[in-house]
Amino acid sequence: MKKSIFVFGILALCVTSCKRYGALQKTPDYEYRYEAAKAYYIEGSYTKAASLMSDVLAVMKGTHHGEESLYLLAQAEYNAGDYETSGNYFKKYCQSYPKGKYVQQARYFHAMSTYKQVPDVRLDQTVTWEAMQAFQSFIDLYPYSGLKSQAQNYINELQDQLVDKEYRSAKLYYDLGTYILNCAYGGNNYEACIITSQNALKDFPFASTAKKEELSMLILRSRYELAKGSTEEKRTARFRDAIDEYYSFINDFPESKYANEANKILKHSQDIVKNKRINLDD
Repeated sequence: MKKSIFVFGILALCVTSCKRYGALQKTPDYEYRYEAAKAYYIEGSYTKAASLMSDVLAVMKGTHHGEESLYLLAQAEYNAGDYETSGNYFKKYCQSYPKGKYVQQARYFHAMSTYKQVPDVRLDQTVTWEAMQAFQSFIDLYPYSGLKSQAQNYINELQDQLVDKEYRSAKLYYDLGTYILNCAYGGNNYEACIITSQNALKDFPFASTAKKEELSMLILRSRYELAKGSTEEKRTARFRDAIDEYYSFINDFPESKYANEANKILKHSQDIVKNKRINLDD
């Protein structure tokens, strides 16, 4: 019996709240709607807060509530999970109030709104670039902000995602190996793997050590496989390239988890260069 009374009480409160919200949407008192939107925001009802704030935004624009109403609307949309809309409102706030009270937070959350829309690594990464640029712009504008380190961490994370996408492309070339119907860059797939990996290392100098190691090992493997598949005329020179690549790799990653594999590549390459052996599988 007590449980039934409790459940009935909760339902009654919900119905009352819904009626109150419905009445608020219809009231012509915009000031009252604005204050109600703030109350909903404080209690965590962000969707309701955003809806009410959106209704009164145009009216509030010409008052002393204009700046706050736009910022709170952006925050409400962000907290409600509508990151595309929140990003647009944060951007609008920065454009409307470039020296506003909340401009630093607005720029940071504009970057965060973009970050929240970053797609899976297998998809187009345009938004990832936009998020990185937004965080970098924030750092450039507020180099002493308490949010700087967080912004830099997000940049590093996003950069690793872009590197991961390049790694997947390079790895695909490597896995295709001698499959001639997919040759790119006017050569074969191992050359395409090398070029893709080198470009990634050049374009993302602040990528994590782990990502750099993976790309560098792909280059070493590809140079070795390229040498093995070369004509006799080019073979020795390409095995020397593999040897040079080994030393570059081991210098950058002396404790690499691929050290054993790299050492085998070195030994075999040196043996072939020294003895000019024809059997490349020994």
